[in-house]
Amino acid sequence: MKNDIRPADMKRINTPALAEAFIEEQVKAVRAQVGDRKVLLALSGGVDSSVVAALLIRAIGKQLVCVHVNHGLMRKGESEQVLSVFRDQMDANLIYVDATDRFLDLLAGVDEPERKRKIIGGEFIKVFEEEARKLEGIDFLAQGTIYPDILESDGVKAHHNVGGLPDDFNFELVEPVRLLFKDEVRCVGHALGLPASMVERQPFPGPGLGVRCLGAITRDRLAALRESDAILREEFDNAGLADKVWQFFTVVPDFRSTGVRDGKRAFDWPVIIRAVNTVDAMTATVPEIDWAVLRKITDRILSEVPGVCRVLYDLTPKPVGTIEWE
Repeated sequence: MKNDIRPADMKRINTPALAEAFIEEQVKAVRAQVGDRKVLLALSGGVDSSVVAALLIRAIGKQLVCVHVNHGLMRKGESEQVLSVFRDQMDANLIYVDATDRFLDLLAGVDEPERKRKIIGGEFIKVFEEEARKLEGIDFLAQGTIYPDILESDGVKAHHNVGGLPDDFNFELVEPVRLLFKDEVRCVGHALGLPASMVERQPFPGPGLGVRCLGAITRDRLAALRESDAILREEFDNAGLADKVWQFFTVVPDFRSTGVRDGKRAFDWPVIIRAVNTVDAMTATVPEIDWAVLRKITDRILSEVPGVCRVLYDLTPKPVGTIEWE
């Protein structure tokens, strides 16, 4: 039984040297635990699972089997980055599952936010279970558990990657970053050579863009959401805001607004920009973004994203508004 208590004398991992020492220690621990057996990991592309994957690849190489499920609700380029970094650069034993149609078909016509979340989470587990049952000789399940998960769940981990897998798998857990805080995980990720865009990835909800495509998800509105979000991220990065604003994204609601395009009446969607700064996500403030930046983002979205006729900036702090819209 692992000790869930972080030792009082454990040093904060905040330098490359301390990160390398931690990696060396965990490589030895993983090799001692796993031996010559295989480990399964649901690799979402988020910070925690990516760092665990890179660490385990260093420790046991091809004994790690990664499964990346693309549910069609990823941000632009995210699944491609997972494949590029882990399969092409790190030569990982990686299984890629494009389940876009499967998820979007199930979500068709579903507009209640909690039901959408349950469908996405439940179907993810089904897909991952199906892939796991195809494999032989898997004795261990790796998870991106970090210390706040343990503190917040009172010792019970329900990670979005693997929570709810059937008990008959009887996997032994491998959780090499379970005693680290998020900033320490990022430090370790940099030391492992992961790209900054992956290590510094913003918080991203488990249902992905499913909770930002408000109401019933449609493929055309989802495409508009993905493209507008990519423009926002690119322009915030160009303006030097990517590391100054805690989280930023776009939202596309399920209603249309009157506009004018090419001298004709248009009836298209609005895009809402959401940007917040916070320390603990319990409260959040809205940053004052330079008007020239907002104008450039607006111009690009209106000219490059089909089906959009308005761009809005959400000025609501938390409370009263939540960070996500759904």
